[in-house]
Amino acid sequence: MLNKFIVVDLETTGNTPKKGDKIIQFAAVVIENGKITEQFSSLINPQKPIPVFIEELTGINDDMVKNAPLFSEITEKVQSLLEGAYFVAHNVLFDLSFLQEELLLAGSEGFYGSVLDTVEMARILYPTADSYKLSDLAEKENLSHDRPHQADSDALVTAELFLLLLNRLSSLPTVTLTQLTHLSGGLKSDLQLFLEEMRETLEGTSGLNTIEIVNDLALKKTKPENNHELQNKEKIQYPESEEDKAALIRNGLNSYKKRVGQFKMMDTVYRSLQHSRHTLIEAGTGVGKSLGYLLPLAYFSKDYNKPIIVSTHTIQLQEQLLTNEIPLLSRILPFQVKVVLLKGRNHYLNLEKFHQSLLDENDNYDTTLTKMQILVWLTETETGDKDELNLSSGGLLYWDKIREEPKVFFEDKRWQEKDFYQRAIINAQIADIIITNHSLLLSDIKGDGSLLPASDYIVIDEGHHLEKAASRFFGYSLDYLSTRLLISKFGTYEQRQLFYDMEQILSRFSATGSSLLHTFELNQLIVDFHYEMDEFFKLMGLYAKTKTNNKKGNNRIKVRFASTDIGRERKALTHSAERLSFILKDVLMAIESRLNLFKAEKALISISEQKKLENISEFVTELNEFRNVLINCFIKDTNEVKWIEMDTRSPQNITTFLAQPATVAEQLRERLFKTKKAVILTSATLSVNHSFKYIMREIGLEEDSTVHMTIPSPFKYKDQVQLLIPDDLPEINSVSLDEYVIAITEHIITIAEAARGRLLILFTAYDMLKKTYDLIKESGFLNEYVLIAQGISSGSRTRLTRNFQRYEKAILLGTSSFWEGVDIPGEDLSCLVIVRLPFSPPDEPLVEAKCQLIERQGRNAFSDYSLPEAILRFKQGFGRLIRNESDRGIVIVFDRRIVTTQYGKAFLKSIPSVPIKKGKMVELAEFIQKWI
Repeated sequence: MLNKFIVVDLETTGNTPKKGDKIIQFAAVVIENGKITEQFSSLINPQKPIPVFIEELTGINDDMVKNAPLFSEITEKVQSLLEGAYFVAHNVLFDLSFLQEELLLAGSEGFYGSVLDTVEMARILYPTADSYKLSDLAEKENLSHDRPHQADSDALVTAELFLLLLNRLSSLPTVTLTQLTHLSGGLKSDLQLFLEEMRETLEGTSGLNTIEIVNDLALKKTKPENNHELQNKEKIQYPESEEDKAALIRNGLNSYKKRVGQFKMMDTVYRSLQHSRHTLIEAGTGVGKSLGYLLPLAYFSKDYNKPIIVSTHTIQLQEQLLTNEIPLLSRILPFQVKVVLLKGRNHYLNLEKFHQSLLDENDNYDTTLTKMQILVWLTETETGDKDELNLSSGGLLYWDKIREEPKVFFEDKRWQEKDFYQRAIINAQIADIIITNHSLLLSDIKGDGSLLPASDYIVIDEGHHLEKAASRFFGYSLDYLSTRLLISKFGTYEQRQLFYDMEQILSRFSATGSSLLHTFELNQLIVDFHYEMDEFFKLMGLYAKTKTNNKKGNNRIKVRFASTDIGRERKALTHSAERLSFILKDVLMAIESRLNLFKAEKALISISEQKKLENISEFVTELNEFRNVLINCFIKDTNEVKWIEMDTRSPQNITTFLAQPATVAEQLRERLFKTKKAVILTSATLSVNHSFKYIMREIGLEEDSTVHMTIPSPFKYKDQVQLLIPDDLPEINSVSLDEYVIAITEHIITIAEAARGRLLILFTAYDMLKKTYDLIKESGFLNEYVLIAQGISSGSRTRLTRNFQRYEKAILLGTSSFWEGVDIPGEDLSCLVIVRLPFSPPDEPLVEAKCQLIERQGRNAFSDYSLPEAILRFKQGFGRLIRNESDRGIVIVFDRRIVTTQYGKAFLKSIPSVPIKKGKMVELAEFIQKWI
């Protein structure tokens, strides 16, 4: 705090000073003794035109800078500000490169002092933040940021943020600061120098009293969990009447509007648990289904003293439940309810491994930054759950080295009490409601010894995903990159990885026994394994290429690996798999015989050696899994549908072999529905044309033992939505892909101009999305619109959605994951375009196999599978538009089959009743303009 800091922000004509881009606005905020003491800002004449997109971004135009000073005229002032100060900026290297160039051009000395980057600092000190953009951090910290992308406003906000970051730093425990200082030499900024100065002034402080130091790591103190007793011993009475429920919910909400559908759902869930009945509940958008099941679960669990499991498909829903619904539930209930989240083992940090990794030298930038993030996070987290962190892709690679794994060889007792995974399991054992995911639930019912508490009562939210999640779970997959990564962990002797570590330990034992394979022989086996593995995936790519009928010219292909195929390529691939399996068996025997020796002589092995052997044990477990998958996919005659997915541009690197059952109905019936008393599935999309037959058949539910209920959305869709169908587009299957793309691109341009942006376009295939995006760009008609496209614009679905909401004139093109789970309420989304009805391609291996199975059973594959699956997906896409009762919007369906075919009516019957307009696009565009 005693230092002088100058916080700088610049607006420029572009990104590269070396290519002639210039500063158009300079702003600086001076901080001394922890307070803002001076602010300076000036527009700068760049002596060149300001590009249109910069003008739109900043609001600064040529007229505004025409009479502004040249940079050389304010150089003296800038130099006086910089004197003796740390240079601070949000993405410091950008601002410094421009400033340096201008100072030198003005004949002045450049800046060669110390620099600090608030992006870097925020990533370390706010390890759980969603985003590190200045505007997002300002919003997170409630900082007023009235003019983003104007230097004076940005500089002031950056300065205020920087002061908060300094306070955060000064509140950290001394041990954490020491570890951060040691690591910060690997950063882009001079944070190490600053931390060294700071530690001198804070010497003797130990941090907050909420912290405990365990084996040199500062952790947040946690209270031991006790199974809490009820405050009153009286029997809990479920609120039967609507008035009782409404009064209860009003206790926790400032403004509450009675939702009859929600009450109906509560009663259905409670009765299903009471009477042990499996139940399907389709609850439309706005019903409030999360509270609709959580409230009756809480009452039933407490009244009958039974734990209940809630399973979701997505992390987003888990977070929503924990941050919104559970706190609300706690406020409205007249008793305490314990709700915990339990995830798979590899979601949790292993403190022992992390502590060990802090001793590693020569980390890359991402690993260094991630270590620093985790050190700060450990002072905040109670769960140790990776999903709390905002990690870079490099950070995720590092996480794989420090995540929780089963202990096989060695357990360091010093960490046992603080083990995050064990704590999660203990908490789950004494909880009333356990929230988990479909994968862990399926692992539990498969009998893999996962650690979900025993429960006869399960709620499956996002229930429409259960069948596909089960197909993946009961199947197998092998991919080249993961396999290569696995082998590289062990390495050859010369590569000095785990193999080298193992042999170094072995060298200390003189009587190693004649049964052990010699180091040289094992090394040769590893070399042979590398070679055979490469050959195996080459043959897999060759097989895929010879079987593909790639008329569309796609780079990504999927090829069925059929058991009926007796061709040369298939035989070669099977023989390669057999050879690989035999080599693997020899490798595993050689390593396991060494591990058995070490276990027998454990007393002679040091702690550091035992930790290395633990890593080798983990490797053996993973290698055994790989061999089992290899045998099940290629050597055993199993019933799974098998196929290869490959990118023809890089066949070896991006090749995956998959095997999944064509149907999981029998497995789910036997392992889930017959073993549990009540399983309740809920979703906004379970029925097709008001019938639950399709979903029940897919997941193995019996008609006579299942309750099913539809609770419609409370929204007034007739008033809120208009459905438009242009009749001047070609039938989708009557023209080539390129012709269809040209036709829809013209329509998209017309719609965008009529709606003034705020447009979400849903595609069913990436190649059509990309061709449409390219053509829109090429046309130049929508240059004033921000065009965001999945797979083209960088970032996750969440980030793309957030960017879309940030701009008024924005168009978002999405496929696959954008059909559901995207929540864009209000005026941010006014128009939804569905490019084609979402039928799965009939030549997709799993789809083809499902259809063949249905036909063999004497049923109709189209009406029993392809059509209902497409309708459920269409309902999900339709549901993106209206997210609350005040939303209004337009849905445009380009695929004319929705009105020209008999089956098209089934799509319309499955969505809420809305007004439908057909006509030429020009006429419909006029309607859009007026209606929006």
